[in-house]
Amino acid sequence: MGDVHDSSVRADEAEPSTDTEATVLSVSDLHKQYEGSDGSVTAVERVDFDIERGTAVGLLGPNGAGKTTTIKSVLGLIVPTGGTVRVHGTDIHDEPERAYRHIGAMLEGARNVYWRLTVRENMRFFAALAGESTRRTERRQRELLDKFGLTDKADSTVRELSRGEKQKVSLACTLARDADVVLLDEPTLGLDVESSLELREELRRLVTDRGTTLLLSSHDMDVIEDICDRVVVMNDGEVVTDRSVSNLLDVFDIQSYRIVVDGTLPQEIRRRLSAQFDADSFETRGGSTQFSVRVGGDEFYRLVDGLREAGCDVESFTSVEPDLEEVFIQLTNEPSEGPLESDRSQRMDTQT
Repeated sequence: MGDVHDSSVRADEAEPSTDTEATVLSVSDLHKQYEGSDGSVTAVERVDFDIERGTAVGLLGPNGAGKTTTIKSVLGLIVPTGGTVRVHGTDIHDEPERAYRHIGAMLEGARNVYWRLTVRENMRFFAALAGESTRRTERRQRELLDKFGLTDKADSTVRELSRGEKQKVSLACTLARDADVVLLDEPTLGLDVESSLELREELRRLVTDRGTTLLLSSHDMDVIEDICDRVVVMNDGEVVTDRSVSNLLDVFDIQSYRIVVDGTLPQEIRRRLSAQFDADSFETRGGSTQFSVRVGGDEFYRLVDGLREAGCDVESFTSVEPDLEEVFIQLTNEPSEGPLESDRSQRMDTQT
């Protein structure tokens, strides 16, 4: 990401706090409105969150939720209508050069690096912009080239590489310097499974071993759940919940089941199950019908009773542990029910 790299100097010159609980990144009452011919459009409103040193936080939300506007505001690429963003206590819009000493970032898309330069030249260029000497970063660069399978491509120009390889180069350039705050927007986009797993391992190591603070936006729920300590979920430009991953999974008393019944389910029963219990993925094979449901609390027993009353013989059911994707669906598709409304009310109470 050229703009952030261009304004950077060595991160270690700023001497961030060694207190592991110290707030490194603080977003307070962030607003952004765009004026148009049809009036103003609110992109984000009342966005608040703090991130402590050595913490990985996932930023989730559907398209148009305000994630990109928030990330670009954090990076100083968008001037907010109101609110503040502070990195190590420095307002990024008042003193951008000082704040950029700490930041490494990669935005979504393939134009984070220079396509006419080789992979090695890009890594050296961005490290130099950050005030890093070649000798200081050479070992780190070799490690990243090897980790992302780019050693054989080190002297190839970026324009010759595949989309996935370009993504790896962008990541390598972002991670090659000693930034203690790293923002990544869709970092696994275009990566194969093996490279995605290697990236997760590297990001976890950065957070655990080096105390790096990470803000990560991704549509890959497995990546978020695997790496992040906390999740900030946005919808319609607002933060609807901010919880630890484990706490978020516990709060939603939702369980997924794969149910097998004898025979073929009539369409009317399928429609009723879909309407009442969010049943889907119906599949008939070998004289049985399988389908999936997501239910909470006593709903499961009502489901089983309903199947029996309809003359359906339940052969088996298998429970599936809830994951972050289940929670995300609940948060963004059912904003007026359950824990989401409680979270939203609590946040509003603290702001009034």
